[in-house]
Amino acid sequence: MRQILRSIIPAAAALLVAGPAFAHTGIGDTAGLAAGFMHPILGADHVLAMVTVGLFAAALGGRALWAVPTAFVVMMVAGGLMGILGVAVPFVEAGIAASIVVVGAAIALGWRWPVPAAMALVGAFAIFHGHAHGTEMDAGHGAVLYSLGFATATALLHAAGLGLGLSVFARPALIRIAGALVAAAGLILAAA
Repeated sequence: MRQILRSIIPAAAALLVAGPAFAHTGIGDTAGLAAGFMHPILGADHVLAMVTVGLFAAALGGRALWAVPTAFVVMMVAGGLMGILGVAVPFVEAGIAASIVVVGAAIALGWRWPVPAAMALVGAFAIFHGHAHGTEMDAGHGAVLYSLGFATATALLHAAGLGLGLSVFARPALIRIAGALVAAAGLILAAA
């Protein structure tokens, strides 16, 4: 498995210099609670990233169970506000793709991250996720409700990852395999 991951990590680095995938182009309604809630659930990149954050927290255990997902949601909202305000963030699409690959690889490698470092890692990636949606949001109409829906759905997807990590994948070897599969899926999404 280490050999597979050694090939995934350079590929993840290549994502940072690749052209944007433009997965977030304002498709669909970008105002209101229901639209905000449905958006993360309907996108493969979002589902993978959010569930993986929950798996990561489950793999770390202890305080990480609540601190890591909370850090993601808080920083995602901050990134969304940056997008609404027009603050430029470079490489947003590459950052979203890299979030899936890097967090999946961290799980697969079984790295025992200190909780503050894990919070910083997912928080940095959360800025990209939030910014992508903040820039496409209609700031004047329904942005607060959209953000509330988006944050709620994100937290529920984190909870799903936690549930999987603490039950079905409770064995460390299974969590690591899931992490490797997520990292591979992230590479496939980035290449599509």
